[in-house]
Amino acid sequence: MNELSTIDRELIQELGKRVLRVEVAAVQAMENSLDEGFLRAVCLIEHRGTNGRVVITGMGKSGHIGRKIAATMSSTGTPAYFMHPAEGRHGDLGMITRHDVVIAISNSGETEELLGILPTLESIQVPMIAMTAKPDSTLARHSLAILNIAVPAEACPLGLAPTASTTATLALGDALSVVLQERMNFKKEDFALYHPAGMLGKRLLLKVKDLMHLGDTVPYVREEDMMMNALVEMSSKKMGMTLVQDRNGVLTGVLTDGDVRRAVMDHANHLQVIPVKEVMSSSPKRIYQHALAVDALRLMEDDKISALVVENDNNDVVGVIHIHDLLAQGL
Repeated sequence: MNELSTIDRELIQELGKRVLRVEVAAVQAMENSLDEGFLRAVCLIEHRGTNGRVVITGMGKSGHIGRKIAATMSSTGTPAYFMHPAEGRHGDLGMITRHDVVIAISNSGETEELLGILPTLESIQVPMIAMTAKPDSTLARHSLAILNIAVPAEACPLGLAPTASTTATLALGDALSVVLQERMNFKKEDFALYHPAGMLGKRLLLKVKDLMHLGDTVPYVREEDMMMNALVEMSSKKMGMTLVQDRNGVLTGVLTDGDVRRAVMDHANHLQVIPVKEVMSSSPKRIYQHALAVDALRLMEDDKISALVVENDNNDVVGVIHIHDLLAQGL
């Protein structure tokens, strides 16, 4: 790529900054124009039926913004989906019920495809919210609430491409989504429920029981077993530790790689005859199976250990969770 001259660099940077200033001014104008229409829109959405959803529709760039608003609402507790108005005229209107609320986005308020679905929406008595820059438009006149998306200017130097107006519309959609989220007391636990694959979802939903090792995958030795037997068990199960039981199968300790290293340093030539009981740690750290996986990780990090004994509600040992299992989940 050719190097830019100093003048070109300054011109490009200034143009970028000008666009950002125009878009910031558009959002600020939206803030100053927030009026009774916004309150009415919130009330209409709040009072939809139990099974009601928010249906967002729009053409072109307005449609792209509508998809994003629908996605934001859905992820913050307000069931919503996007319907393409042209597809609506060819059967998709059948998805809409009288329990729903429709938000129609059109800067001019005269978009042909939107006006074409108005008669059907009115016949099934669906409440309409218009997002438009023209409060006296056809779309606005057929709506119960009007969200004014007029902006002082577009960032496009020709004043033609939707730029500042789409930014402001998106910001207004975010404002509507967040207000509804707050009104419904939607908490981070609820957010995690709808985002199980995300990091927050994993931190708030993933339990120890979902990741722990069970049954034959858990290494076990007896107190009276020799250290060499314990090494074989630890090597075969590849967890860097083994649980230790007494003759009755009761957990009495844990033998870790660190315990083994210390034993080698003290008894390098006698591991064949040293019982596990003389080397093991007798107070293994434990955690309940229903605890959050992230809490298990925090406990391991605090105590500088790599595994925890997992217990059920009756304090019976049911498995082991290893730090590698937690790190593999991105925790």
